[in-house]
Amino acid sequence: MKIAVLIKQVPDTDEVKMDPEKGTMIRDGVGSLINPLDLNALEAALFLKGERGGTVTVLSMGPPQAERALREGLALGADRAHLLSDRAFAGADTWATAKVLATLLEKTGPYDLVLAGEKATDGETGQVGPEVATLLGLPFATYVSRLSATDGGLEVRRTVEEGYQRLRLPYPCLATVLHDLNEPSMPTLAGKKRGRRAEVTRWGLSDLGLEETEVGLSGSPTRVVRIAHPKITRQTAFYGARDLDRGIAHVVALLKEKALLQGGGQA
Repeated sequence: MKIAVLIKQVPDTDEVKMDPEKGTMIRDGVGSLINPLDLNALEAALFLKGERGGTVTVLSMGPPQAERALREGLALGADRAHLLSDRAFAGADTWATAKVLATLLEKTGPYDLVLAGEKATDGETGQVGPEVATLLGLPFATYVSRLSATDGGLEVRRTVEEGYQRLRLPYPCLATVLHDLNEPSMPTLAGKKRGRRAEVTRWGLSDLGLEETEVGLSGSPTRVVRIAHPKITRQTAFYGARDLDRGIAHVVALLKEKALLQGGGQA
């Protein structure tokens, strides 16, 4: 079974800064890690490899430092790694990102199964996986919380608002997974050594045969035109022991004003 896992390197912080002119994230000088849900996808791929045999390939698009995420994937047990890194890819929205990833999958495949995390912590869109599947013409399932491979196809359980939905997807197919699918493993010392030594194949725009107008900011049909930062303001009042009754009366009045309290003045 030939499996590909799409992984993304995301900022290891909540203090993410944005470029106000380009509307893109500033990643320089920020610690990074593998997107947590992508680790669930990789764990599932490695389990299927152990169960049915085959290979696991990790692929990522990002700046040169994204190679660290791929090497971590190799340390965990992946067999091959491919990095899409080119200045032309910068500023890509989900569609332009999916186009580059889909092209690489075609060039390095064919694959029986493509797995990815449901969404990335730095975007929360959940769009790249389905877009890749659409570009490749693959059947796909999202919000997968359980999966198993058979000779005829992939059987999945989707977590939806109404409960669960069960699907059977013929190969080749794509699935995006949730955190409750499994518990990601930690790399062993031997795995870390292997990850440091293994080859990571790099791909640029010229290797894919795409035009600059198809990728990056130029190839993105969506743009961030304005960034607004929420402002949180609080008005705090302190009441001492002698003013306790007055403080309670003030709180009751505020609750009544906001229609959160009814009655004749009793809290």
